[in-house]
Amino acid sequence: MNVFDRHDLIHRRAEIPAGKALMGIDHGSKTLGIAVSDSLWMTATALGTVARKKFTLDLNEINKMLQGRVIGAVILGLPREMDGGLGSRAQSVADYASTLEQHWQLPCLLWEERLTSAEAERAMLNADLSRAKRSELIDSHAAAIILQSALDRLAHP
Repeated sequence: MNVFDRHDLIHRRAEIPAGKALMGIDHGSKTLGIAVSDSLWMTATALGTVARKKFTLDLNEINKMLQGRVIGAVILGLPREMDGGLGSRAQSVADYASTLEQHWQLPCLLWEERLTSAEAERAMLNADLSRAKRSELIDSHAAAIILQSALDRLAHP
């Protein structure tokens, strides 16, 4: 079994505990966009962005954002190439999912993220946000779009 199959959301659906929120991560080389769901898995909400430094420092920042929330699983956006292939960015995210899973002892699963940043950008343009505000919010909104897409799929297996 390859690293992508080991983190596949659909194949590991049974491991996600009901009644706990899910966290979404838009994994970038410079930032991590963070989103969280409600415990009923209905709605994803953008929480913020973590500027990447070192793994443990990044996790400390994420833990601060999640204070008071009980997380049952983590959904990371899987960056497929436009032809559907899995390149080096996808491998990096899958490796990060493996590391997170070992650290947090939670299912860390992958879900398609193609064009989520573009969708988030469009939504923020429609909301007439300034360029600076869009730049500040883009990654967390992309994480919310990834997580909402996964929630929608989990609701309709």
